[in-house]
Amino acid sequence: MGIYLSTPKTEKFSEDGENDKISYGLSSMQGWRATMEDAHAAYPDLDTSTSFFGVYDGHGGKVVAKFCAKYLHQQVLKNEAYSAGDLCTSVRKAFFRMDEMMRGQRGWRELAVLGDKINKFTGMIEGLIWSPRSGEHNDQLDDWAFEEGPHSDFSGPTSGCTACVAIIRNNQLVVANAGDSRCVISRKGEAYNLSRDHKPDLEIEKERILKAGGFIHAGRVNGSLNLARAIGDMEFKQNKFLSAEKQIVTANPDINTVELCDDDDFMVLACDGIWDCMSSQQLVDFVNEQLKTESKLSVVCEKVMDKCLAPSTAGGEGCDNMTMILVQFKKPGVSIARTGEESLPFEPAEVNPKSAAETDSKPAETEAN
Repeated sequence: MGIYLSTPKTEKFSEDGENDKISYGLSSMQGWRATMEDAHAAYPDLDTSTSFFGVYDGHGGKVVAKFCAKYLHQQVLKNEAYSAGDLCTSVRKAFFRMDEMMRGQRGWRELAVLGDKINKFTGMIEGLIWSPRSGEHNDQLDDWAFEEGPHSDFSGPTSGCTACVAIIRNNQLVVANAGDSRCVISRKGEAYNLSRDHKPDLEIEKERILKAGGFIHAGRVNGSLNLARAIGDMEFKQNKFLSAEKQIVTANPDINTVELCDDDDFMVLACDGIWDCMSSQQLVDFVNEQLKTESKLSVVCEKVMDKCLAPSTAGGEGCDNMTMILVQFKKPGVSIARTGEESLPFEPAEVNPKSAAETDSKPAETEAN
């Protein structure tokens, strides 16, 4: 469960922004945890027609989450599939690219720069709270050439992070997810999961883990990691005879595409520190209620965290780091492509947090893995 503080850190990092199609607010809070290991990215104008939002929940340290918040959206932009209009391929390759970039001398150096200390006993790098602001857009994309040095054989970090990313272009919403952070959309007040929580006991995850030579004990991969997919965690990706998609733990994201319509109100991306405390529908209901009187979206996010924060560490739930991004869709003057309920054919999310039906909800269109 990690190390807890004697009193929670309730200071919040919050931000708001908008363009002509969406408004967003976000907030993150350390809470009871001894360190803050979440990171996020919000770029309402990734380019002239595209918005990008990402939540990255670190484990074993924050440095991989920070690395993804800094570089993943850049790699989406850089991939040739992006300029060809293929968002799904560009974002999938960007997830795998994170693992590739964190290897070798340059990877080690970049992780060291993002961290503020290196644990002398484990080599694990941890960092202070950090997130790029939406204005910090780096247009100078680097080729990430291989560097010679004392850490040229560095296989990558033993820490890792989840990644849940949403890309909006015109009326298309693409959601890519690896891990148990989650994206949920509110359509006419009903919550629909646009991602699946990748837990080791899911049949598709269990099959891959066992085939790759791993095992599951007490709901954890090799008895240690309670996620089946993540960026980083290179100790679970060492089988040289298997592709990146087939390793014990993989960065391979589920990618779901939805055509937005007039009935869509907002979407939420959040780490499991939120979903441990509220189901998808409970959160959508709470946000809808808050939006009746509160127009600043970051304040709504802050109220969610205050509601989720546990009064003590006795129960565990409500004690994790919390990060939430709330994106509200602006209603156009004329009706946009109205696809109706057929674009979200799977069942609405269940009421109970972490229920089997909720984690197994099927998205509108799922790209094959």
